[in-house]
Amino acid sequence: MDHSPTQAGGRLTPAVLAGFAAQLRREERAAGTIENYLRAARQFSAFLAGAPPTLEAALGWKSALLAARRAPATVNAKLAALNRLYGFLGLGGRVSFVRVQRRIFRPVQRQLSQQEYGRLLTAARAKKDARLGLLMETICSAGIRVSELRFITAEAARLGRAEIHLKGKVRVILLPAKLCRKLLRYAGQQKVCSGPLFLAQGGAPMGRRLIWRQMKALCSAARVAPSKVFPHNLRHLFATSFYTACRDLVRLADVLGHSSLETTRLYLASSGEEHLRLLEGLRLVC
Repeated sequence: MDHSPTQAGGRLTPAVLAGFAAQLRREERAAGTIENYLRAARQFSAFLAGAPPTLEAALGWKSALLAARRAPATVNAKLAALNRLYGFLGLGGRVSFVRVQRRIFRPVQRQLSQQEYGRLLTAARAKKDARLGLLMETICSAGIRVSELRFITAEAARLGRAEIHLKGKVRVILLPAKLCRKLLRYAGQQKVCSGPLFLAQGGAPMGRRLIWRQMKALCSAARVAPSKVFPHNLRHLFATSFYTACRDLVRLADVLGHSSLETTRLYLASSGEEHLRLLEGLRLVC
């Protein structure tokens, strides 16, 4: 059923938000995107406090987010959700994004090194958590998103490749032979003959929050800052490692499943320390 603001009395009711969620699912948006959009929509609804969703209200929320000193990227992510919500509601106008100069380096507190990645794997093995260690190796060595982990199946491990169906697109990723051997060994131990390999209790594929929580639990033993430890950072490490090996941005974009090279470039931002070493090497201060 279509829940327009007119039907809802000009308010963002739970029924309206449920209709918005249903529309996002029909558009085959990724589960993480739907979750983020709905979280932003609920936050905007709380900001409205019962008032109707007008363009003035949207601009007021943008101002409130900036006044709260939220990061520009965070504000823009919420505005993207808001603009999509207004499109669903049939309301005119769009809120413009905060203009940000393209980032040329990542904050050092978020840059995960290969050495730190190795210590995380060691910490997982020390906890005898074979599932978590193999899961991290799978994300990092294949360069996949957490939402794509469910496509790593017993069949994919046998074939050495996985078909990823996401965002209305299909792409094939190749799996390293060593990873396939590990996946098949794990499948045998878990008695999984077909379907997704990384399962939570009850047999459902592991969700983003569970993976995030389990990875954070490794930080202390691995001596890695929690700010660097989250599933998507493994994909960033894959991207920088892959690009260092081949220096082919277009090829990397294809492997990552990006439709825009600008998105891929964001993955290749060096750390602030590397950027500073480059500046020091110019020897332009006499």
